[in-house]
Amino acid sequence: MSKQIETDLKTFAKFWMVPLLIALSIFVIYKALTGLVIIGASIFLALALRPLVYKVNGIFTRFFGKDKKHQTISAVFAYFIVVLVILAIVAIVGPVVVNETTKFIQNFPNTFESAFGGWDGINKLGQNFGIADLHSEIDHALMELSNNLLGVFGNSLISSVSGIADIMMKIALILVLTLLFLLEGPGLMDMLWSKFESDDNRKGIKEYRNLITKMADVISTYVSRQIMVAILDGCATAIIVFLLSIFMGFSSDLAIPMGMVTMLFYLIPMFGQFIGGTIVTLILLASNWAAAVIFMVIYIVYSQIENNVIAPKIQGNALKLQPVIILCAIIIGMYMFGLLGAIIAIPIAGCIRVLIEELPNIRAARD
Repeated sequence: MSKQIETDLKTFAKFWMVPLLIALSIFVIYKALTGLVIIGASIFLALALRPLVYKVNGIFTRFFGKDKKHQTISAVFAYFIVVLVILAIVAIVGPVVVNETTKFIQNFPNTFESAFGGWDGINKLGQNFGIADLHSEIDHALMELSNNLLGVFGNSLISSVSGIADIMMKIALILVLTLLFLLEGPGLMDMLWSKFESDDNRKGIKEYRNLITKMADVISTYVSRQIMVAILDGCATAIIVFLLSIFMGFSSDLAIPMGMVTMLFYLIPMFGQFIGGTIVTLILLASNWAAAVIFMVIYIVYSQIENNVIAPKIQGNALKLQPVIILCAIIIGMYMFGLLGAIIAIPIAGCIRVLIEELPNIRAARD
């Protein structure tokens, strides 16, 4: 027994258009993914700068009176403050890292001699493990490693140069877009809401605006408080290194750059504090191994106090997210977008929480 199914051209077109449109949308998003990430990062940074813009605008209003022009001036002023701070950190930390690395390489022969007794000591150590000539084995391994590294370096030199140029271009685009979103973002949002708002859906649009405002507040609050804790972490590092330099006899010029290193890396959630502390320990190792060990111990103790007492007090559990959700968000963000994904994962998770909480209000307004 068979049935004949009849359908018209309109129904047939609708049936095939839906999956085709979905496939086309996925293809367009995939092709434009890099551009969307750049735009998303710019919006994120613009929202993160909002508290600083408001504070600068408050200062201008206090001294010069209320004026719409002050909002534009405040946005530009806050933007350039942040850019100059980042450039200052790079300018201060970069030469210090290079100098300490050079010093470590220059002092390595003396350190090696005093620690292991030179190659004779290394050979004696190898003989205890059944290796007759450990010196030759190490030389052979280093030769193989250097040949492999030279081969890899030669093959990837051109791609590395183009990759660096690509990264610099993306950073420039993000910086330009961030400034434009700071200046024109509020006006664009007002224009967008006015296009959708009418007498019939005014209540629903109000709920949507409230949702977007709360999401923006989550991002601004998280970033501003994270920066506050990062500054405290950097100050603590600078003080520890400075005190160690007094008692251990190395240069106190390392204090401020090392504080900047831990402050900068603290902005990376979960793992940044460990990375920053490790980098400082390795740099101190080039000057004084005892100071490096003492710093590592003190910094571990301080990080426990900071993570369990200081950070919760400052951040105030603003995002209201459980630790397991935070860790899952970081893992997903890191594997999707690398370091940038790890940084923005927590506030995005906070925005999703706000969306879930506000959905009943939006549905009620629509009904």
